[in-house]
Amino acid sequence: MTSQAEVSEVFAGGGTVGDGLEADPGVLLAYPGSRTAAGDFVLGRDARLRTGTVLYAGSRFGARFQTGHHVVVREECDVGDDVSIWSNSIVDYGCRIGNGVKIHSNCYLAQYTEVMDGAFCAPGVTVANDLYPGQAQSARLMSGPRIGAGAQIGVNVTLLPYVRIGDGCLVGAGSVVTRDLPAGTVAYGNPARVRGSVADLVAIDLRVPHHTFPDGREARGRPEGEA
Repeated sequence: MTSQAEVSEVFAGGGTVGDGLEADPGVLLAYPGSRTAAGDFVLGRDARLRTGTVLYAGSRFGARFQTGHHVVVREECDVGDDVSIWSNSIVDYGCRIGNGVKIHSNCYLAQYTEVMDGAFCAPGVTVANDLYPGQAQSARLMSGPRIGAGAQIGVNVTLLPYVRIGDGCLVGAGSVVTRDLPAGTVAYGNPARVRGSVADLVAIDLRVPHHTFPDGREARGRPEGEA
């Protein structure tokens, strides 16, 4: 647990932090950005922040927030309880992240993205928010996508501006999502298309062949060689 003296050392500006903070060396809190007064910063209780984390002034974080190494969260973000953001991920300014969200490593969430409760972004998810980069009108209307509650976004997925991912969707690895996806659907491809329903997915134990993992766990699925 980080002491009160150590807490004061990681503050680049003013703000408030809850009890129970664990912060590695090299963490900066309330880093002064160009958009928000330095004192406007709140970090809830029992946070766990790893080396290289930079949390900007003007953002608010709920209880039990966790980061991996080299995580940046810009100003004017609102982050709920029990959120984790893993190594080398960036959340740009003005984002809204609900409770229980998990953002894995090497992700980029562009400005004004919304991620609702319980959603998950796998490694390498990239979000865009500008239809015509370099055009003044497009810059004034910037908006990232909205990722619905419980949605699961696969490895290296790209989400384009304004897209709405319905609650409980599953987006397959490597997809480029250019249009809205209805709740509870499975989508993949470039561009991503709806291919079915999460409710109709084949059970995991029928897809994974029998296999013994190095730690002794066993996965029991279809016999080897069966189509």
